[in-house]
Amino acid sequence: MIRLQREPIDYGTLIESVRRTTAGAVVLFLGTVRELTDGRVTVALEYEAYDRLAEKQLAAIEQEIRSRWQVTDVAMVHRLGRLEPGEISVAVVVSSPHRQDAFLAARHAIERIKQVVPIWKKEHWSDGSSEWIHPQEPIADPLHLPQG
Repeated sequence: MIRLQREPIDYGTLIESVRRTTAGAVVLFLGTVRELTDGRVTVALEYEAYDRLAEKQLAAIEQEIRSRWQVTDVAMVHRLGRLEPGEISVAVVVSSPHRQDAFLAARHAIERIKQVVPIWKKEHWSDGSSEWIHPQEPIADPLHLPQG
């Protein structure tokens, strides 16, 4: 299951979607909106994506995982829209016959999501300022990306 969504992420349902009798391990990673970033108070994050390419990149990450580790199933979901501190922004769930593959595959998935998936976040701080970020640097407004 690969999905971008605006609704809250139901990680319990995601876990159940990858559980199998052939899998002895299920690893869940949740990325949440933190309240402090580099000493600044975050009041909200706003996520936007180039949807078609983001879904294509998520599918490519799943294929990378399947080619490198013995996994039973994979689910990756990323929220879009405005999120407040404590809300879940991304979930990665991997099931595998063995825990090592599940841990490694889940770690790889979240790192690759941050590196290659065209999802931007706008940080809104308590001082009223805001800035678009992906992944470590300010960027141009993602809503004006070239199509294609």
